[in-house]
Amino acid sequence: MPASSPRYADDPALVALGAAIRRLRTARGISQEELAHRCAIDRAYMSSIERGKQNAGVMTLLGIAAALEITAAQLLHEAQL
Repeated sequence: MPASSPRYADDPALVALGAAIRRLRTARGISQEELAHRCAIDRAYMSSIERGKQNAGVMTLLGIAAALEITAAQLLHEAQL
């Protein structure tokens, strides 16, 4: 499992973003493993993002949004950020 981003792990913004990704993913009936595959990232990394342990980069967030068939702006709005 990837190590947490020590500076930002459990930051409320990351937790909210991860929760939004999880909600959108489950609403679409996509497994965490499938979403990770669509984004070309490791499933454990996706898990860490969803739990607010990782400060994902811009390109990763763009990939997640695309895999969920929404824009990055919509993803951030869903997370209320």
